[in-house]
Amino acid sequence: MIAFIDTSVLVAAIVGTEDHHRECDALMDSGDLGIYAHGLTETFSILTSGRRNLQMTANLASEVIEQDFLPLLTVTSLTPTEMMRAMREAQNRGVRGGGVYDYLHLIAARKAKATRIYTLNLSNFHALHRPGDPEIVHPGV
Repeated sequence: MIAFIDTSVLVAAIVGTEDHHRECDALMDSGDLGIYAHGLTETFSILTSGRRNLQMTANLASEVIEQDFLPLLTVTSLTPTEMMRAMREAQNRGVRGGGVYDYLHLIAARKAKATRIYTLNLSNFHALHRPGDPEIVHPGV
């Protein structure tokens, strides 16, 4: 059984001062986790942006992601055809603007046949969820 994580979980696992660091870090150690490829760049962006009282250098952020966390993850990509299909379905799901990024995490999780997706942004994912989608779960559960 594969479970997916979104960017919020990966960032919290990396950053020790995040509210849910302990739960997210423990989840990373549980094994058989997947992530949408875009989540890696989102994580890099957050780690290097200076938000959250943290600003890693690009070299350090890429090293931490690649050496400490990438070996724990199965990365799923979406083809351009799969992304366009998702965008054509977006209106029926109520997806607009930046919500497309969370939506594509959900689409990638479905592609990987994930049974659940862990996120700290439950409300964002619950708004997109439809029958047949992976269960939306907080890492602390």
